[in-house]
Amino acid sequence: MKISVIREIKNNEFRVAMTPAGVRDLVTAGHQVTVEGGAGLGSGITDEDYVAEGATIAPDAASAWSSAEMVVKVKEPIASEYQHFRSDLLLFTYLHLAAEPELTQALLDAGTTSIAYETVQGPTGGLPLLAPMSEVAGRLSSIVGAATLLKPAGGMGLLVPGVPGTRPANVVVLGGGVAGTNAVSVAVGLGAEVTVLDTNLQRLKELDALYAGRIKTAASNSLEIERACLAADLVIGSVLIPGAKAPKLVSLDLVSRMKPGSVLVDIAVDQGGCFEGSKPTTHADPTFQVHGSTYYCVANMPGAVPQTSTVALTNATMRYVNALANKGWKKALAEDAGLALGLNTDAGILTNEAVGVAHGIDAVTPSTRL
Repeated sequence: MKISVIREIKNNEFRVAMTPAGVRDLVTAGHQVTVEGGAGLGSGITDEDYVAEGATIAPDAASAWSSAEMVVKVKEPIASEYQHFRSDLLLFTYLHLAAEPELTQALLDAGTTSIAYETVQGPTGGLPLLAPMSEVAGRLSSIVGAATLLKPAGGMGLLVPGVPGTRPANVVVLGGGVAGTNAVSVAVGLGAEVTVLDTNLQRLKELDALYAGRIKTAASNSLEIERACLAADLVIGSVLIPGAKAPKLVSLDLVSRMKPGSVLVDIAVDQGGCFEGSKPTTHADPTFQVHGSTYYCVANMPGAVPQTSTVALTNATMRYVNALANKGWKKALAEDAGLALGLNTDAGILTNEAVGVAHGIDAVTPSTRL
């Protein structure tokens, strides 16, 4: 199979979808790998590193896209990349289509077969291709939240751990999944007073046992969310419904009653955000003000730490890239029900029900396309 690795062009996105180790695996198996020139530089990987493992370097995006049977990316394509879609192309990347109506329509119009990292499920459930980036984003959320609480960044001017004789920051984490758990880990490590809310009581028991009373837990409902947010200095939103838009857990009315200078970090902004008023921002301009509070809504948070993120992501994706290349996408999906759940579009047909609900488009099950 002819596989192309595309250089990411989203604002301040420095990750790349494949390491030289991945190239070696594919070339050894008899596949042709093309890497767009400069694709790995932001992650500390040179074109020469790829060539040494058997890759060919493409001079530009157009040639990388056009020569490929399968394109592997990190982030969802932006509008300037839609021109490269075609009916005989397999696209394997993050897509987040529930929050991307234009991208959804472009893929359907072109007839492109697309498999979304974020809806692939593991053998025992879970989201193995979302998990590593959720880990990175979760840990980053506490770090950037702490930085945004600084007065020059628009926050109230509070040091998260405090110093002797002063109070630490009150950090509230909405959601105890992979991202939320990692946010809690770093917030506790920074010395914050941490409260985590989740609808899953078993998960709250696990977190309580893990931290042996060092955090507070609460069953997530509108009243508990309100109480927690009104007391919070920093709120981290990390809720996820796989493939669907995130629920709006924090209303603008509630934000208007929060502490002046409080900070809200929305990890779920890729899926529409879990705070009312959230809108995607970039690393170049990450925050905006809402009712005296500061929102941090960068849609590609792991892109800020590409040397960590690229390796973590490709550790997870290469198993599936190899399967798609070695077997062809239909056979690979037929043999792996979890990978089949990653199929979002094929031949102009939508194959993800949650995306269909978000955009009012009829969807079929992935199995009907195999």
